[in-house]
Amino acid sequence: MTLTPNYIGVDIAKGWIDVFDPETARATHILSSPKRLANFARGLKNCIVVFEASGGYERPLAEALAAQNIAYARVNPRQAREFARATGRLAKTDRVDAEMLAQMGAALRLSPTPPPEKTRAELAEMVARRADIAAMIRAENNRLKQVRLAVVRRDIRAVLAHFAKRLARIEAEIATHIQAHKPLRDTAARLQTMPGIGPILSAALIASLPELGHMDRRQIASLAGLAPHARESGVFKGKRRIWGGRANVRRTIYLAAFIASRYDPTLKAFRNRLQDAGKPTKVAIVATARKLVTILNAMMKNECDYRKSATM
Repeated sequence: MTLTPNYIGVDIAKGWIDVFDPETARATHILSSPKRLANFARGLKNCIVVFEASGGYERPLAEALAAQNIAYARVNPRQAREFARATGRLAKTDRVDAEMLAQMGAALRLSPTPPPEKTRAELAEMVARRADIAAMIRAENNRLKQVRLAVVRRDIRAVLAHFAKRLARIEAEIATHIQAHKPLRDTAARLQTMPGIGPILSAALIASLPELGHMDRRQIASLAGLAPHARESGVFKGKRRIWGGRANVRRTIYLAAFIASRYDPTLKAFRNRLQDAGKPTKVAIVATARKLVTILNAMMKNECDYRKSATM
């Protein structure tokens, strides 16, 4: 007989976690040191730990749980907050949030989140760092357009030159990491058979969308934040809009679709047909991005490179 797991809620802060165990109704405050997190994980059994994605602060906890083979469910903070409102919990403290997450796990019977592969997790860190450097380059370029003082312009150019070297270095590290691991190398090679997807975009997709090939087309579009959602109430019929999903994935696929729809005949015809029908350019590109991610999903599921049949 399979026992129903106990859902334990954990609210994560920068230097500590707050834990609520509904079986004992006990709340615990634990510092987020590797030793204390390991001790916490060792003391668990027959449970699923529920916590929010917290911008990376949840990573040490997830690693400690995985090391002890303890299942965990990482949930979207927005979904957690909406669950709290739905259950009338308007107050927000660390303990209240931990208790709410335990309730959410039990009420929704949350399934465990598969632990990330080590090589993919390492790639995700490098891809995130590349994105940080690229964002700093954009910010400095914007400042360069606004300043007039020569000494300031020289300083900004020096910073940009430094960032350019760091960007090239991290991109080389990403390429080396992918080439050193066959599953990543094979996935990158397959993704790059699609026009518009080069080494950087393929690395971002591998790191941020490991579900490619493991979901149906509607699920993968929703996860990528590219599925249109209805806005209707009574006689009101609003426009369907995309929302939710992973913002970084949506940006990656939007850029890929913008490029691919210029060079790939199938996607170019699809985008042109929408624009000829009066759709705004951005709407047409979003629709093309949704089509692109379903093609990529089919490619990974069927283990085939891009060809016309993959669009079916």
